[in-house]
Amino acid sequence: MADWKFYGRKEQLADLERMLDRKRWFFAKVTGRRRIGKTTLIQQAMQEIKSKQPVFYVQIPDSEPTGVLSAVNDALETFHIPADQYPRPNDLLQLAKLLESMAEGGFILVLDEFQYFNRKGYEQFCSYLQASVDRLAAKADQVRGGLIVLGSIHIEMVALLEDRTAPLYNRVTDTINLTHLDIGSILSILKDHAEPSPQRLLFLWNLFEGVPKFYRDCYEQNVLAADRKTILRRIFFESSSPLRSEAENWFLRELRGRYDVVLKFVARNPGRMHNELVQAIRDASGNPDTQVGGYLKVLIERFGLIERKLPVFAKPEAKRSRYYVTDNFLRSWLAALANPVSAIAFRQLQELVDEADLRLADVEGGSLEKLAGQLYEERSRNGIGDFPITHRVQGFWDKADTEIDLVAVNETTETIRFGSCKRSPGKLISDVNNFKQHVARFLQTMPKYQGWSHQYVGISPVLDADQRAVLTGHGIIPQDLNDLTQGLG
Repeated sequence: MADWKFYGRKEQLADLERMLDRKRWFFAKVTGRRRIGKTTLIQQAMQEIKSKQPVFYVQIPDSEPTGVLSAVNDALETFHIPADQYPRPNDLLQLAKLLESMAEGGFILVLDEFQYFNRKGYEQFCSYLQASVDRLAAKADQVRGGLIVLGSIHIEMVALLEDRTAPLYNRVTDTINLTHLDIGSILSILKDHAEPSPQRLLFLWNLFEGVPKFYRDCYEQNVLAADRKTILRRIFFESSSPLRSEAENWFLRELRGRYDVVLKFVARNPGRMHNELVQAIRDASGNPDTQVGGYLKVLIERFGLIERKLPVFAKPEAKRSRYYVTDNFLRSWLAALANPVSAIAFRQLQELVDEADLRLADVEGGSLEKLAGQLYEERSRNGIGDFPITHRVQGFWDKADTEIDLVAVNETTETIRFGSCKRSPGKLISDVNNFKQHVARFLQTMPKYQGWSHQYVGISPVLDADQRAVLTGHGIIPQDLNDLTQGLG
């Protein structure tokens, strides 16, 4: 089995390496969803300087100040930091002074889960840390150390570091936001450790999107190259499965049980309108007065777990909207995996795996549309493929029953490409006339594009020669995931 490597993140790695090469004080913020690879990125960036510059890492617990101080003192022992040079802190003021002293001593300080300092009870610590940061910044050229804070809840990191009333406002010198690995990097993982077939790419991307930790889990369990049901069984259903409790431990725990009904309904009913969502949740709770709007607002703005999509070309203040779970893993867990996994103690294991696999196949239909759109963007960004795009038309279709899966626009050449995405090639072919009718309705309502060059494309995971011939005969460009991933990775 080939060794696991560091995949992707070239741009972010270069930013960090430039920051470290400055050899002066810095205060860096690294944000991104849980498991996205924030800590691994920092480790990779500092590999070459570890022998020259000391590093101190601590994960801040979601606890009272005494718990934080205990975690810091444990980490000081783990990293063999001499107590005579750096006395162990007994309160939050001493903690801030310790960090200041270590930065002056040349340490690169890494505080993970920094967002927990936005909890009640840490207001004084943020003020203490501000004073230390200001003193270090005042003599930045003489300070060889620096502070890197990592956070997985974006809005709480914003409250700590970007709110004008926050003590640490305007102190950050460098910012990196980690998103999912690009598809090219995922293809590199599959080429190193499995057969990068279209079916495997769609199955794994639907489950894990671009979260490197989850692909690493499959690698560690030696199942990246296995069939679908073996992967599901080993990763989710066995007693030692690494992701059996991932959602509860890392997503739903943060929500503290208050938003799970809303999340579950949106995951299992993607694209519902606001009034449909409110009514369904009230029916499920048995309470006609259940307030859904506040929960949606928190899930959208604070946690970024739900996305509100507006009608195509609508203004941001438009009232009509539809809701979707943004994270592939959470959507797949809530829509397909949570119920079968919870029944392990009461039902036959293989039956549960089969049920989960069937449910995931339904979820993959929507994921193919999302994957195709990202592939178009990534190919255009890398200068490969047959259609460079200037933007995509996104949102939902609110008029005349119009539904088009992909609308890619090239303003330079005045060309617009319409795509139909179907997991089943048979459904793709049988839907040809309906697809073209949807495009015709779109063009009737958008006269700007009527004089442009119009292209049609039919997208499915795999298309054989006969299926390609049928689509071509209808004036539709056939594209499968082999076509769309060519040249990536």
